[in-house]
Amino acid sequence: MQLIPTAARALTVGVVTAALLAGGGAAVASPAQPAAASASRPPAALTSQSPAATAAAAAGPYARLRPLADLSAQRLATADLVAAAKYGTDSPIDDPAREKQVLDAVALRARELGADPEATVRIFRDQIEANKVVQRGLFRRWDADPSQAPTERPDLAEVRKEINRINTELVRGIAASPEARSAPYCGRVLTAAAVRVRHEERLDALHSVALGRALRSVCEG
Repeated sequence: MQLIPTAARALTVGVVTAALLAGGGAAVASPAQPAAASASRPPAALTSQSPAATAAAAAGPYARLRPLADLSAQRLATADLVAAAKYGTDSPIDDPAREKQVLDAVALRARELGADPEATVRIFRDQIEANKVVQRGLFRRWDADPSQAPTERPDLAEVRKEINRINTELVRGIAASPEARSAPYCGRVLTAAAVRVRHEERLDALHSVALGRALRSVCEG
């Protein structure tokens, strides 16, 4: 079977993801001001931010939310492989036992990282539903045009190893972004990140819709 391009990318992006997470984990510092210049400023100027400092502050939320959009797209790519593994078999798209296993695992990891397990589980419920959106869409596509159906069946156990890797990175991203996710601008920043990911990954309509579903609960409030 020729892997669907989106799915093939999912198995090769671990290094990029790690770099993104490393870059987004630290707040962007404002440029240091020379002591003499600071001393000569009137008190009012000391309370205002320079354009550079304002831009740096705005970059912080994006740096923390962008990895969540990236990882969600990677996770969606694995749905192509899961669909190919299940198509034409008795394995259903809905798998409550597997879903519970995933949710229990991410809740435990969230507690270990000091993150909110309820928020983490809520986000992962959306991730799971988004993956099922892709699987159902692909099943309909393949039923309508059997020539597009996969000719080889991926090893589902191997695919799940990749899903587990992405899950771990995603929990870390959630744990690193509570302030950005609860801020009033979260929705706008996350939308910008998702648009950028859709463009860079060249997501089709099915995966674009699913990405929106995957990110539904990222912003709190």
